[in-house]
Amino acid sequence: MRRVRLTLAGLVSGALLAAGCTLPAFVPRAADEAAAPGAAPAWRACPEVAQDLVGRGARDMRYECARISVPRNWGAGAGATAGPGSGETFEIALLRARSTRQRERIGSLVVNPGGPGGSGVDTAVYLSFGPSFGGLPASITERFDIVGFDPRGVSRSSPVECIPDADLDANFGFDPDPASQQSFDSYRFLQQRIGRGCGERYGDQLPLYGTAQAARDMDAVRAAVGDEKLTYLGYSYGTLLGATYAQLYPRNVRAMVLDGAVDPQQRLIEGSESQARGFERAFGNFARWCAANAGRCPLAPDARAAVTTAVDKAKVSPVRGADGREATSGWVFYAVISSLYTESGWEKLARAVDELEAGDPSEVFALADAYTGRGEDGRYSNLFDANLTINCADETERPGIDRIRALQSRWRQQYPLFGPALAVGMLGCAEWPGQPAPYPAGRANGAPPIVVVGTTGDPATPYEQTARLAAMLGVGRILTWEGEGHTAYPQTACVTSAVDAYLVSLTVPREGLRCPAR
Repeated sequence: MRRVRLTLAGLVSGALLAAGCTLPAFVPRAADEAAAPGAAPAWRACPEVAQDLVGRGARDMRYECARISVPRNWGAGAGATAGPGSGETFEIALLRARSTRQRERIGSLVVNPGGPGGSGVDTAVYLSFGPSFGGLPASITERFDIVGFDPRGVSRSSPVECIPDADLDANFGFDPDPASQQSFDSYRFLQQRIGRGCGERYGDQLPLYGTAQAARDMDAVRAAVGDEKLTYLGYSYGTLLGATYAQLYPRNVRAMVLDGAVDPQQRLIEGSESQARGFERAFGNFARWCAANAGRCPLAPDARAAVTTAVDKAKVSPVRGADGREATSGWVFYAVISSLYTESGWEKLARAVDELEAGDPSEVFALADAYTGRGEDGRYSNLFDANLTINCADETERPGIDRIRALQSRWRQQYPLFGPALAVGMLGCAEWPGQPAPYPAGRANGAPPIVVVGTTGDPATPYEQTARLAAMLGVGRILTWEGEGHTAYPQTACVTSAVDAYLVSLTVPREGLRCPAR
């Protein structure tokens, strides 16, 4: 998802989180060399990627990998010698999944899972497994190669690595509402330390990881796969990346689905409050489900009180796991965040909080670690290094400390579970050393109709942003899913049918189409 501004942000689409997938690192073979800018890439078979991620490849699927080089600073121009990154390149990792049953091939469907920081390479593998596993239907995989790329700074693509595992543990385990001045200052100092470490490592090149540069990389990906025009599926933050591409290269778009819309025109404070409102709404939906399904929800009849009590107790007396790890209030809070990404996570949350009360934090850790990407060995991928770096490169609004402190207090009253954390989460970019590199936020003049998908119960990219993104682009066509969780395609027959017809035949969904939850 695009920036849960609890400091950093979440990940991928609901289908993947529902499957309990994390994103293990895959290191390409040392023999792989990136194609020079503009050169055709050398594809090689790479079944080991799917093997490493899920233990096997999908039936009737072949996997190939390649790497391309792109300018670090597209704005510097060819041959430029001045400015950050001039004359240097980043390597972008690609994977394509191609069905052996492919017929009447249309081209490539390029995918991005969001984050920012989520791996498109991993996502292409997951989506290749078909509807039974939350993946794409045969109507798509038999007409398109599924192409994932890791954006610059992410996973296999010249990854940003500047936050120690210990600081990530401290970040996620911290009190989500540091109310006392001492606690607030401690959290602020942690963000300062994180920002200072990234600044010392990457200096004036930090802005080069922003969305505007990554969107230009995406046109290099389009050229590398041999498509005259781009067909694209972007989830969550991937909608911002896609919208930026559509503004920069409107006539290079064939079809574009933006699912879990981010409003590019909202700034840091507005976006943080929007998410606070969205998560409160989603949690209210969970609490009502819990009260109506006491047989499946041990927190009934008052799930809100049960979760609030669990977080408060963890602040003063965290439950210790068998390995000595403590389920502090931060870890309990992130377990809640994680579970709200899909409706299927509700029952897991209820069980986790109930077991925590009984002295077993293992399910809380399982939920939280699935969200943060923390491995069993306590190590993290670079997901959140990239997330913070990209978000802060994009962000032009840097609120002062007093403003953040005031919003923490105000949002505690308005959005009691999520507001304070989303307020103090703004400290991450407030203390960031890199200069902003904003993306465009206007019309995609000359682009074809773009399908913008919104879910009414989405916590991370609240539904209200759907219409704003569609209107900003000027060519957006809204498709609504009256469901729960983060992102919609391909979860129901109605949504799947509408999106498939658009991707394959360019049939735009009818105006005002709303798909029922079931």
